[in-house]
Amino acid sequence: MNTSYDRIAGQNLERLAALSDGIFGVGMTILVLDLHLPVTAAIHSEHDLWLGIEALAPQLVMYVMSFMTLGIFWVGQQTQLNHLARADRHLTWIHFAFLLAVTGMPFSTKLLAEFSSYRVALVVYWANMLALGGMLYWSWAYANHNKLVKAELPADVTDAICRRIVIAQSLYGFGALLCVFGTRWSIVFIVLVQLNYVLAPGTWRHRSPGP
Repeated sequence: MNTSYDRIAGQNLERLAALSDGIFGVGMTILVLDLHLPVTAAIHSEHDLWLGIEALAPQLVMYVMSFMTLGIFWVGQQTQLNHLARADRHLTWIHFAFLLAVTGMPFSTKLLAEFSSYRVALVVYWANMLALGGMLYWSWAYANHNKLVKAELPADVTDAICRRIVIAQSLYGFGALLCVFGTRWSIVFIVLVQLNYVLAPGTWRHRSPGP
């Protein structure tokens, strides 16, 4: 009896987790590489240097916001992987799509940092987060439907992970809608949402997977 290749491919969770860690690490590092020092020729005093650093404030805000975003989604993915009994080829490719969205975060961050007053830049950034959340939700739904999760996993954990993603994405969507009044409103709201997930993980904090 011949064995289908699709039945045996992409089953190693450890390799998937290792690849994910590497891509997240590179993505987080690229974020800081987009921060540029003040132009040396324009600095002639302590005051000039201070003004140059102040001019970097929008880029620093975007850097911190995106670093938290990637951290939150890293926690979310790793929590899912920890609750899986095995993977298959299709689940692995869903996670590759998730990692594709991770690699897009430095671009959407730089775009928003350079054009923070433009709604298009804000929408692109939000679309990047939507892709991250959508892929994460799809991966968990697929794993449950195809019985790839651990047999002893309580049903309330599955519900909590799905609810967490939906609530987070709803908040991000609301934040994006605030750009109708100005992109700064959206940015401030998204930063507050990220701080909430980083500092106040919720009532089930011992199992919190992040969005």
